[in-house]
Amino acid sequence: MDKRTKTNSQNLQVLYEDNHIIAINKRPGDIVQGDKTGDVPLSEIVKQYIKKKYNKPGKVFLGVVHRIDRPTSGIVIFARTSKALSRLNEIFSQKLAKKTYWAIIKNKPDSERSTLEHWLVRNTRQNKSYAHIKEVPNSKKAILDYQILKKLNNYYLLEIDLKTGRHHQIRAQLAAINCPIKGDLKYGFDRSNKNGSIHLHARNLEFLHPVGKKPIILLAPTSEDPIWDACS
Repeated sequence: MDKRTKTNSQNLQVLYEDNHIIAINKRPGDIVQGDKTGDVPLSEIVKQYIKKKYNKPGKVFLGVVHRIDRPTSGIVIFARTSKALSRLNEIFSQKLAKKTYWAIIKNKPDSERSTLEHWLVRNTRQNKSYAHIKEVPNSKKAILDYQILKKLNNYYLLEIDLKTGRHHQIRAQLAAINCPIKGDLKYGFDRSNKNGSIHLHARNLEFLHPVGKKPIILLAPTSEDPIWDACS
């Protein structure tokens, strides 16, 4: 275990844990799964946490169910058993999990609450999605509901009910209505956050437990940050 893995495993914020699943409040900057950067992913940190806590010999099974963007914070679910992984994959693919996000924006939307529908085209070379009003080649439909929860000094807090799970969906759709997320240079905000984060947070997640079938309702506290603090 390298130093970073050891340190991060000690700082994990576990929201829920049982024999089949574990939910983590991901910090902005952590990657959920390994990529070309070679940085230690959250999945590996959680494995080390489980290995140490339960004194498990050998390799620890951990299934990645879904991901959120690296600069985003909030709830990430992992499966601790293969049975839970297959069932959670089905829950997420069938859109049976209710996902709610918080986003900080500077420009006020035209409506206090509304439904956004776009057709997104993903550019893998740029790692970016582009939103279109009408269907275009290679596009996928993206739907979300939003409402303004709070007016801050210079910003607005949006609550977003995600209906589909497209690449960079919230970021691209809000940018398409001239409401880019604070810190999100890629999607048109005018300056970055000092820590490289964006003010997008996976706040709530609701689903039926993949094995026990009981309702699981998760709430993730926001990061320590003056603007997030003003939202509570």
